[in-house]
Amino acid sequence: MADLPLPPPDPQFVLRGTQSAVHALHFCGGAQGQGCPLLLSGQGRDLKLCLWDLAEGRNTVVDSVHLESVGFCRGSILAGGQSRWMLAVPGSGSDEVQILEMPSKTSVCSLKPEAGTRPGMPMCLQLWQANSSPRPLLLAGYEDGSVALWDVSEQKVCSRIACHTEPVMGLDVDSQKARGVSGSAEKVLAVWSVDEQQALQVRRTHQLTNPGIADIKIRPDRKILATAGWDHRVRVFLWQTMKPLAVLAFHSATVHCVAFAADSLLAAGSGDHRISIWSLYPHT
Repeated sequence: MADLPLPPPDPQFVLRGTQSAVHALHFCGGAQGQGCPLLLSGQGRDLKLCLWDLAEGRNTVVDSVHLESVGFCRGSILAGGQSRWMLAVPGSGSDEVQILEMPSKTSVCSLKPEAGTRPGMPMCLQLWQANSSPRPLLLAGYEDGSVALWDVSEQKVCSRIACHTEPVMGLDVDSQKARGVSGSAEKVLAVWSVDEQQALQVRRTHQLTNPGIADIKIRPDRKILATAGWDHRVRVFLWQTMKPLAVLAFHSATVHCVAFAADSLLAAGSGDHRISIWSLYPHT
């Protein structure tokens, strides 16, 4: 008889200190040999993006960025030099994306959809750079179900594809393979590629058991990815083939966000005010 698959593990830790739903998670630091990573969580509705000083146990806000938009769209960061980075956030117009240079908060540009298109609000953002070019690019998922690739320097759309029939709620990109994945309110994940001419093309779709994806993250080693589901579940897939690997059932409300650390830890934040931490398929 073939061996039965192992059941999904329980969380290693459960963090219960939040007083409201957790909508954003991000690991920083914690590369191998540098100690444990820090986990940042967010659930504010005060139109502020806050920068915290966490050195030596401090937890003070050292700066903040006032946001112009009330919506579901998370910001995205692209690391630059040692003390500079780029930030993408929803802009003042309902269909705009604002690009800022940080920490000066200098406006780089405002990206507005091309004339004649009505993609609606940006729902998810991902700043990145292709391996073949240092130019900053932005992937934006929109309310109409499309994904657009922006050249930030030229302030133009390089390519736009219709990936979903519902708003795109989450996406991520593998810059080494120039391949990405997106999810929406539908029961499907779309896998797409970016060619050397910066054209997007849908490569395949993967059917899900239940509708509703709130967030997607590819692990830094590009081996697996995780989705945050409206069905209270975290689902884990093999990135190369989209083979399902695990269904993590712990939360009692929508899972809004997921994040990977460099040491393979996975964090999930939920509407049940809890953050679960999982150890899955460690690096080999």
